[in-house]
Amino acid sequence: MTALLTTNLGDFHLLGRGKVRDLYAVGGALLLVATDRISAFDHVLATGIPGKGKILTQISLFWFDLLSDLVPNHLIASDVASYPAALHPYRDQLEGRSMLVKRAAMFPIECVARGYLAGSGWKEYQVAGTVCGLSLPSGLKDGSRLPEPLFTPATKSQDGAHDENISFAVAEQLVGPADAAELRRLTLAIYARAAEHAESRGLILADTKFEFGRTPDGVILADEVLTPDSSRFWEGSSWNPGGPQPSFDKQFVRDYLESIRWNKQAPAPGLPDEVVERTQAKYLEAFRRITGRELSL
Repeated sequence: MTALLTTNLGDFHLLGRGKVRDLYAVGGALLLVATDRISAFDHVLATGIPGKGKILTQISLFWFDLLSDLVPNHLIASDVASYPAALHPYRDQLEGRSMLVKRAAMFPIECVARGYLAGSGWKEYQVAGTVCGLSLPSGLKDGSRLPEPLFTPATKSQDGAHDENISFAVAEQLVGPADAAELRRLTLAIYARAAEHAESRGLILADTKFEFGRTPDGVILADEVLTPDSSRFWEGSSWNPGGPQPSFDKQFVRDYLESIRWNKQAPAPGLPDEVVERTQAKYLEAFRRITGRELSL
């Protein structure tokens, strides 16, 4: 099985390529295609992970369905047979890894929910005892469960750099107080539902980020949701605060790149077969654990 690194849909207008997804205009809708590209340290690597785009898309579809009573989402269709006929010749690039979605005016913030102390939150806590300016009790460790889940927004990076954590007050300035309050409410409600489901599957949802947009009908959940690329899922049985927790993501890739002392400058290197295979297996395991289903690539 080969990795799909770039899509080409003929005369359909390509609006942009992200680190993973290619975005096309399809009439009044958008087509999101998740490729098998993988990034690390803010660079897309020369080697992809075969099937990764399908795994991510199917995980998002699972969550959109599970969360549909909490918040509407951008999904129109994910079955190529339901797409406009002009897309059918590109089935081999679209099957299982694409979503036809509604256009929306996207809010200019990432909506992050944290239930545990990790990543940039842990770094800030060590310095200031806070996360995004929110005070936390003393004595917490890397990986500690927070007293309650936090809404910690971030700015959206436009150039591929890291998102910047911001305070709720800054979020209010960017989107307005009413929308900031609604995005916080939705983010924490979705996190609570997702964390409960993850726990039922023996997983810990440490943190995650969402993107929301506005349509004429109101606020909707958009982009990908609760995948290993946008969320930290930990193994519940081995959770042990006091250091980084093993997660269902691209840690094998990061570890390899650190081992070869890559300078984290372009061009990004490729990956050996073993790292590709172990990373693919980890993403597939995440799919199985989250959904309770098998996925044929």
